[in-house]
Amino acid sequence: MLEVSNISKRYGETVALSDASIAFRAGTIHTILGENGSGKSTLVKLLSGIVHPDSGTMFLDGKPFAGREPAAFQKAGFATVFQEVLIAPDRSVTDNILLGMDGLLKRNIPRSERRERAAAVLARFARTEVPLDLPAGLLPLAAQQLVVLARAIARDPSILILDEITAALDFADRAAVFDLMRELAGQGVLILFITHRMDEVTALSDRISILRGGRVVRTEESGVSTPEELLKAMAPQTAKELAHG
Repeated sequence: MLEVSNISKRYGETVALSDASIAFRAGTIHTILGENGSGKSTLVKLLSGIVHPDSGTMFLDGKPFAGREPAAFQKAGFATVFQEVLIAPDRSVTDNILLGMDGLLKRNIPRSERRERAAAVLARFARTEVPLDLPAGLLPLAAQQLVVLARAIARDPSILILDEITAALDFADRAAVFDLMRELAGQGVLILFITHRMDEVTALSDRISILRGGRVVRTEESGVSTPEELLKAMAPQTAKELAHG
């Protein structure tokens, strides 16, 4: 469904990604593991149209895809929930969830349906009550994260990228988000899941790719390696220190 082939990206002298290749399959939760500086954030930005690769090719449904801006990726079915919570603080929760879905000159969603549409999306996964008419900037961070996730789900994406989204969530919302991820994957959605929590990796992943130093060091089915082996592949020095107490 989605493949990045020999993708490289530099920022000056810093190599963020080097000849990275990963094939992603529809209907799977594909986890990306890596330490800070491994290239995870750059990969997310490349797959969101925020930055462009210096070399390499991206394929979507077997055809080269060269979107040059976020709107092109959104039109192609991508939706990204970034680690940074991005909201319009002075606009209502409803407006934040439906942000970007209206045209320049008219609303694509009638005013009479907007609140109901936003509520229906939140109801799919949010266990915390989120007031639809409240300015989003007045919400706690965890509720803001739910709003941003709802914005992505409202677009009905075929590729959903989730970058460390569970860190701010309480147990009930986190569990409900996991259920939603499994539901969407079962419907054929590709979910790219970036996390550093090994319990989430083992509980959710269908496939796992590990980045280290900007390179893809392995891609494998879930269950092939133990958590300890994954940690060693991701961060050999850290694994060595833990092994020696």
